[in-house]
Amino acid sequence: MTAEELINQMIPPLKTTDSLEKALKWMEELKISQLPVVENNQYKGLVSEELIFAKTDNQHIVADLPLIAPEVKAYYHQHFYEILKLANSHAVEVVAIMDEANQFLGVVTVNDTLVAFADSTALQEPGGILVLLLDPRDYSLSEISRLIESNNAKILSTYINQNSQDKNKINVTIKTNVLDLSRIIATFERFGYQIIAKFQTNDSVDTDKERLEMLLKYLNI
Repeated sequence: MTAEELINQMIPPLKTTDSLEKALKWMEELKISQLPVVENNQYKGLVSEELIFAKTDNQHIVADLPLIAPEVKAYYHQHFYEILKLANSHAVEVVAIMDEANQFLGVVTVNDTLVAFADSTALQEPGGILVLLLDPRDYSLSEISRLIESNNAKILSTYINQNSQDKNKINVTIKTNVLDLSRIIATFERFGYQIIAKFQTNDSVDTDKERLEMLLKYLNI
């Protein structure tokens, strides 16, 4: 799913001439603590509830505040995984989305992106998740797939991100269609792969939510 499909049409942009009182009212109605600021279809940054409360009163206008995250934006064709990573790395609640001409299209919220992630077919299917630690030059999806399929299992999805402790390594997260990972783990270990995390999933909605939260924290996205 792309960013364009996740734009939240209920979240309007503020103008620099809007009052802080108006910004707070919108935040309260939308249950959100950050709003985009746009002038002439150009994204200027985010105004936050925290910045507003730092003022002695709310009679000021948005232009009186130092906007945050003016550089944090994505393009309409980017995958929602990238939106999650961007939001997490800059500690923002919403990400501005641009078209090819760098014109503002709207925002995607972290919550909307997490819902899309949770609703993805691969996540909804029961199965186990493994995280491998690899040198980038050793990564081969075809080899990983071969080892998994040798145990009568299939890959439902994969995700690659930089390891937070060793920047020269990557984490390869693999969702399989089997719950019991013991044989797959034994095969990977026999071929010298380092497994740094494993997760089991089942048909329970509550358990899936817990596993999703654990996985997101682990991946740091």
